[in-house]
Amino acid sequence: MTYPRELWENTRLEHKTYPFQLFRNRCHEAKPNDCILYLHWHEHFEIIVMREGSAMFHIDSRPYLVRTGDVLIIPGGGLHVGYALNHENVYYDCVVLNASLFNDWVHDPVHAQFVAPYLEGRLHFPVMPAEQDEACASYYPLLDEAIVELDAKPPAYQLVVKSKLHAFFTLLSRTFMQQQLAGKSAEPYFVNRDRFKQLIQRIESDFAEKLSITQAAKQVSLNPYHFCKLFKKLTGRTFVEYVNVSRMNEAERLLRESSQTITEIAAMVGCENPNYFTKLYKQYKGMTPSQTRKT
Repeated sequence: MTYPRELWENTRLEHKTYPFQLFRNRCHEAKPNDCILYLHWHEHFEIIVMREGSAMFHIDSRPYLVRTGDVLIIPGGGLHVGYALNHENVYYDCVVLNASLFNDWVHDPVHAQFVAPYLEGRLHFPVMPAEQDEACASYYPLLDEAIVELDAKPPAYQLVVKSKLHAFFTLLSRTFMQQQLAGKSAEPYFVNRDRFKQLIQRIESDFAEKLSITQAAKQVSLNPYHFCKLFKKLTGRTFVEYVNVSRMNEAERLLRESSQTITEIAAMVGCENPNYFTKLYKQYKGMTPSQTRKT
């Protein structure tokens, strides 16, 4: 799987009039703790439909155990990352859509009452709807039908997809709005999210920087103890593990795509000692840098 270089993902949707896109993610023979969805965010909604296998997704600091048939709804701006749990294939579909898809409904009073509050971010759907109300599983065939249309793209598929997604959001609103307005089941908001976005973007843009836990904690205005706890909660990994994984992912890319020497690549990802780099790379990638270059 190829991961984006920067944390913020500029997901380009095909058409401005119908801003949605299907991504079919197929991670063959994933190993426990393999990253199957790189940590990122974007302005769009993202709906994940788990097709095969199991994974742990972290969305705005909360972990969600996802198995075959489960659905996740990630709001615009939400930080999200996913890891495999077992030795198995992990297959999932992502439908990414922008709220502007429903702009032509803006003057409809029923839409304004029931759907617009979620599109505008005043309310949030539960990340795992069926976990809070089992009836939501009966809405999931609408997503399957939309995905079939997005995949095959028959004539006028855009209208079918739009209608299926609007119906899906409307049914979710019918299920959750009343209790959310009563203050009962709102998803918690991760108040440090924007500061952490800047920090992780810093990690992803300068792999050679020597960034200590104390310095990282200072950037998000936390003491080191609380920073470490919150970072692990957000990403599923410790700060040191996350930095190392980011560096080794970049090293793997450079080994496959550049002609620089292993020593040069080691320095570029913050490992001045080539022997330590080889040891660290093998720990996270299961092979030596030389073996990666030969594959």
